[in-house]
Amino acid sequence: MAGKDAMEDVFRFSDELGPAKVIHIYEPRTGLKAVLVVDNVACGPSIGGVRMAPDVSTEECFRLARAMTLKNAAAGLRHGGGKSVIFADPRMAVAEKERLVRAFACAIGDIEDYIAGPDMGTDETCMAWIHDEIGRSVGLPPEIGGIPLDQIGATGFGLSVAIDVARKFCGLELKGARVAVQGFGSVGQHAARFLAEKGAILVAAGDSRATLADPGGLDIDALMQLKRDGKSLADHGAGEKLNRDAVIGVDCDIWIPAARPDVIREDNVARLKTKIVAQGANIPITAAAEAALHARNILSIPDFIANAGGVICAAVEYHGGTQRQAFDTIEEKIRDNTQAVLEASRAQAALPRAAAVAMAKRRVRRAMSYRRWS
Repeated sequence: MAGKDAMEDVFRFSDELGPAKVIHIYEPRTGLKAVLVVDNVACGPSIGGVRMAPDVSTEECFRLARAMTLKNAAAGLRHGGGKSVIFADPRMAVAEKERLVRAFACAIGDIEDYIAGPDMGTDETCMAWIHDEIGRSVGLPPEIGGIPLDQIGATGFGLSVAIDVARKFCGLELKGARVAVQGFGSVGQHAARFLAEKGAILVAAGDSRATLADPGGLDIDALMQLKRDGKSLADHGAGEKLNRDAVIGVDCDIWIPAARPDVIREDNVARLKTKIVAQGANIPITAAAEAALHARNILSIPDFIANAGGVICAAVEYHGGTQRQAFDTIEEKIRDNTQAVLEASRAQAALPRAAAVAMAKRRVRRAMSYRRWS
């Protein structure tokens, strides 16, 4: 399934931190095709989401696993980084999806240093299926003792905290700040909601079909209900309807990518008209595009700093904490880490990502020094 080229891509990105394991899964009876990457477990068993999409890849899985290693280390969690991807359309019939997810759970049952969580294309119901099979997942429904991180908006809340810190570095007030969200799913919706509570205005939102824009402000509650009803932003009655990529060029103060990897690249980064980019998705911006943003004095908060709310919530759940403890921990860790990274970036005249990676890698290497590696 993966082929020689896919593995060569992983080897090209590998270094002294990992990956520890790259496992390709094929189950012919169910048609399951998946990849699991356990990147580094020096800090503890890895936590990482299960992503479901028809066009995922081994390279994407590894890059996401490495992001989780850095994210968990930066957040000071007792967990390493991992990730898994299932090659399938998440919009399939529920019965078929359950069969595929349960098959995946059985396939990873013996990989005890990986704890599954929700990601794009999966949710707390999927995590309940995995937990039922192997007793090892996070982001569970509250009925079985979980903290449903997507439902409560843990990642979106963390983004709003990171933005509140970052806006002080560029003289921006949140009251009246214009927000644009690319990818109006769980992360994007809740980020917009929490920012609106601080006085910000959602002026544009995009999904897989369209961009909806209104400089006077969009009704966030109405858009969230639209998505709960399974509809697209293109079906909303208000606002200007634009093509799905038009959200990149909307004039705003805060731009939030909350969808797929590499949505901002060298060929489109010049279209951004914003002061802050808060990376709600994992690896949403290429390295060259981040450098271009920095050269234009656009402050880009790295993904594994800004969007760590979900995994922090998952770790609190895994260790028996409450929803209130999860929000308090997200607030504390993301506020402190964003402040530290942006101060280091300014002092060193370095990209925020470079400062963040250096901080996270120091923590991983320190943890590795306490372990015996054969």
